[in-house]
Amino acid sequence: MSRGNARKISADARRQQVRARYGGIASGGDCCSTEGGSSSCCGSGAPGSSCGPTSAATQLGYSTRDLAVIPAGANLGLGCGNPTAILALKPRQVVLDLGSGAGIDCFLAAKQVGAKGHVIGVDMTPEMVGKARANARKGHYVNVEFRLGEIEHLPVADSSVDVVISNCVINLAPEKGPVYREAFRVLRPGGHLAISDVVATRPISARDRADPTLWSSCSSGALEVKEVKALLKRAGFKDVHLELRNPATAPESLLGQASLGVVSADIRAIKPED
Repeated sequence: MSRGNARKISADARRQQVRARYGGIASGGDCCSTEGGSSSCCGSGAPGSSCGPTSAATQLGYSTRDLAVIPAGANLGLGCGNPTAILALKPRQVVLDLGSGAGIDCFLAAKQVGAKGHVIGVDMTPEMVGKARANARKGHYVNVEFRLGEIEHLPVADSSVDVVISNCVINLAPEKGPVYREAFRVLRPGGHLAISDVVATRPISARDRADPTLWSSCSSGALEVKEVKALLKRAGFKDVHLELRNPATAPESLLGQASLGVVSADIRAIKPED
């Protein structure tokens, strides 16, 4: 679809576009492959650029130690932050990752919650789930599992999770309200939401929202700050905090979002106690 065509796209068609893009990334290696073209999530991959999974990850807040302890192939250079650094995870906790990809954040969370904790990754792309499961076997992670499913319809029981994390995925969902309601449903009372995502600092046009490349590259699916806060509160969350990251410190892989006024943010919220 050209950017001149602002025809509304159905939720299912949007999911298919996103699934196709990230299925190609999972099969092709990392986000700087040519599969699906370059994007604001993945950078240009031009010679001399900083594009690359390790470079992008360190610029997003992962330490070299983080990257050294996870299985090779878990870091695809995707994301817009490090959700495992937003909130200190504790031993024995159950953690759920929305849109877990190849598993980088799940494996880091698994180290923090320990052998008696548990981490669940949910992703709608079969290729990503397959890659993440292979990474878990390779790294001998017995406290991590990956489930195929949509984050708007989580394959997770009510009130069974202590912390929900996510990394630059909720913006890709065609309907954000159900995602936050599902996160609220699966959290135990007193549970925490800690996500990295992109948000819009100004309205995004219908034309740009209809563009499949802009949407699936973590750009035109972003909501404005006030919309994100309103959806979280409507879902039932309290103590909602949203902190914008400084665009000047963004890695090259995210610079393409600037034209739309889209920036990275860390978002936290709590499910009230009964």
